Amino acid sequence: MDDSGTSPVAVKLRGNPEHPYSQGELCPKVNRFLDRVYAPDRVLHPLRRIGPKGSGRFEQISWDDALAEIGERLNAIVDEHGGEAIMPFSDAGNQSLLATQGISERFFHHLGATRLLRNICGPTVGAGVSMTNGTSLCADALDLEHSKLIILWATNTRLTNRHLWPTIERAQADGARVVVIDPLRTITAAAADEFIQPLPGTDIALMLAMMHVIIRDDLVDHEWVAAHTHGIDELTAQVADATPAWAEQQCGVAADVIERLATEYATVRPAAIRTLIGAEHHENGAMFYRTIACLPALIGSWRQRGGGLMRSVGTWQDQLVDEAAFTRPDLLEGRAVRTLNMSRLGEILLDEQPPVRAMIVWNSNPLVIVPNAERAREGMARDDLFTVVHEQFLTDTAQYADIVLPATTHIEASDVTPAWGHLWMGWNEAAIEPLGEAVSNSELFRRIAGAMGLTEPSLFDDDETVLRAALPTVDLDALRREGWWKVPFPASGTPYADGGFPTPSGKVEFASDRLEQLGQPRLPTFVPPREGPQGPDADRFPLQLLTPKHHARFLNSGYSHLPKHGGAEGGPFVELEPGDAAARGLADGDVAEVTNDRATLRLPVRVSDRLRPGVAAIPWGWWRHQHPDGRVANSLTNDTLTEWGGGVAYSDTLVEVRPAGD
Repeated sequence: MDDSGTSPVAVKLRGNPEHPYSQGELCPKVNRFLDRVYAPDRVLHPLRRIGPKGSGRFEQISWDDALAEIGERLNAIVDEHGGEAIMPFSDAGNQSLLATQGISERFFHHLGATRLLRNICGPTVGAGVSMTNGTSLCADALDLEHSKLIILWATNTRLTNRHLWPTIERAQADGARVVVIDPLRTITAAAADEFIQPLPGTDIALMLAMMHVIIRDDLVDHEWVAAHTHGIDELTAQVADATPAWAEQQCGVAADVIERLATEYATVRPAAIRTLIGAEHHENGAMFYRTIACLPALIGSWRQRGGGLMRSVGTWQDQLVDEAAFTRPDLLEGRAVRTLNMSRLGEILLDEQPPVRAMIVWNSNPLVIVPNAERAREGMARDDLFTVVHEQFLTDTAQYADIVLPATTHIEASDVTPAWGHLWMGWNEAAIEPLGEAVSNSELFRRIAGAMGLTEPSLFDDDETVLRAALPTVDLDALRREGWWKVPFPASGTPYADGGFPTPSGKVEFASDRLEQLGQPRLPTFVPPREGPQGPDADRFPLQLLTPKHHARFLNSGYSHLPKHGGAEGGPFVELEPGDAAARGLADGDVAEVTNDRATLRLPVRVSDRLRPGVAAIPWGWWRHQHPDGRVANSLTNDTLTEWGGGVAYSDTLVEVRPAGD
């Protein structure tokens, strides 16, 4: 309580030691969350832009004035150009169910607005795995405690999934070997029993060579393969020439290492592969996950608890969510509206016809997160684009808004949090009243609907009504009382021991007719990216750029602006391997230009042994004002889409690095 005894004030934030997954630990990204809530520069009142877009000049206005302007402008756009002239832009800045879907999807469906494909991060993994298994549902990562071989493939578990790490440590103590496969020597690699470092984007070649060895040496689980897979003969022919020697030329991993890894994976039981989303950010990102899903089937590792493939298991909760009740697609009333991919924001705002004339942004900071960000910035600077941003701070994106509206934080709004990386849906109870005039995302869209004079009843449902409709089999009162609810998952821990894959064949599909119908290879195939070391621009830009989530104290573009988060990380930099730095006349601490045809950034140099030769890295998430020249890491990155799944090839980006001029 404050001094008057009337208004609750949050004084401490702790994890719940009884939570079955986190067991009370908070990661450094959120253990100073109250600094965010009470930050002196937090947006607490509606603001109207009074300077040029991007200038950051705003005046405080009332909610009534803000809503009147928003309602008038949006209605005028709909009347003149139709609902498709309005585009939503949001992602997972707040991952709670109401905050991400709530009233917002109903609102845009009712308007007939442009639909947004939110595939910038995550869905391509599911799209890849599903082409092999018919589903993105995998094993529970907590069952790694039963594993004897754990391959952490393209995941920095100790940093980005730290609540899982104690499980892996217990398995290690019980004799499990941990192998990390990653183009970066991460803190997870440092704790592994073996580290394998392929060239970025070449992992599929490594997987194909592993399959070659397993089939050549007759290490296949023939019984399980015969019963539960489709296309083994085609796969055998496909990998016949994918020898370890061939793969070494593609991925830079020694042939004898590939031989040993394949043999160990096929003979140690239980053997598990754990992956997350980082590897999807290549042109062949969906094929990575389609191919990795073939490995456990080939050796029958789905038989045992602690075997199989493990990715984020949050999708098991989809069985509990009535998506249509949340989003109400019936409100489209049969209208066919366009769908645009969020990763191509610059192209959308500058080239799309008919033009997008209004954009409402929440849960996201697109000018930091989208690739080819300078083109997106150019689009958001359009004078004829009306932009509303619902935010907690004046982000890079908010500075281009016409109206900025204040948003609540997690502790100011009750919501249901998804089971993200584990099996427990959670209840998030508001701890304090919203500060200033901040409102939740669902309340925002109720207010905008009212300001536009809309009368569709479902746009004004309260939060509890929405949640009860969307979670029909969940006892919402018990969830609120207990704090978490375990989502459905087989008690045996072996969801596919006896097959049951929901593919057209009912089996794991080594050969996929569906992919062939999409114009993709029906079998696992390695195709080098166009913007890569073998591509046409490699002579001008010989370094492959990675933009990893390097930070311990902030996530994506969240928190990086706060002193004890981003400030403690020391600011953005470009990382080079010693030989690449020396060849360019650069030493640790020098200032360099990182350049390609999209942008040029000036950054201090860090020289380290974490990288392979031919690779540069700029940890991303810093805002424009934190970069020396006002550009961000994603000013450089590639906005080419993945072959299927709608993802984007951030990590297929070529650059050159040179000493900065005066």
